Amino acid sequence: MVGGGADEAEEAAAPDRRPRTVRRRFLAGAAVLLAVALLAAGAGLLFKARQLRDTPAADNLALTDTAATARVVGDVSNALGTVFSYGPRDTGATKESARRYLGGKALQQYAALFGQVEKQARDQELTLTTRVVKAGVTRLTGTGAHLLVFLDQVHERRGRPATTAAAQLSVTAELRGGHWRIVDIAAR
Repeated sequence: MVGGGADEAEEAAAPDRRPRTVRRRFLAGAAVLLAVALLAAGAGLLFKARQLRDTPAADNLALTDTAATARVVGDVSNALGTVFSYGPRDTGATKESARRYLGGKALQQYAALFGQVEKQARDQELTLTTRVVKAGVTRLTGTGAHLLVFLDQVHERRGRPATTAAAQLSVTAELRGGHWRIVDIAAR
C-alpha cells in the first residue's frame, strides 16, 4: 500500500497541472492579443497624427513665421510702391525698377501696360504715386508667397487737381537670390 499512496498523490497532483497549463496558455494568448491590439491602435494614432501635421495650414508659414511674413510684406510693398509710381520725366527709373522687382508674367503684363502709360505720362505731365495701405499674406512657403494688397494711388495731371483711387491686387511672389520678386499680379 505504500506504493499505492504515491500513485494517489500523483493522480491528485495531475489534475492541478492541467488547469495551470491551460491558464498559462490562456494568459499568454491574451497577452499576445493585447500586444497586437496596442500595436494596431498605436499605428492608427500615428497615421491620424501624420494627417493632422500634413494639412496645408500646417505648411503655411504665414501662420507660424512672423519674421518671414513681415519680410515678404515689406519687400512686396516696397516693390509695388516703386514700380507703380512715376513722374512725367522719370519713367526710365520706373522701368528699371520693374526689371529688378518683377519677373515672369508680372513683368510681361507690366511691359505691355507701361508702354502706353509712358507716352501719356510725358504728354499729359502725369504723376502717379502709389502707396501700399495694407498687405496680407494668405499663403507662404519657403520659396513662394500669395498676398492680398490694398493700394492708394494719387494721380496728378497738369492743370488738374490730384485724385486718389484705391486698388486691390492679388500678388504672387517668389524668393529668388534672397529677395522676393513679384511674378504675377491680378486686379481684384
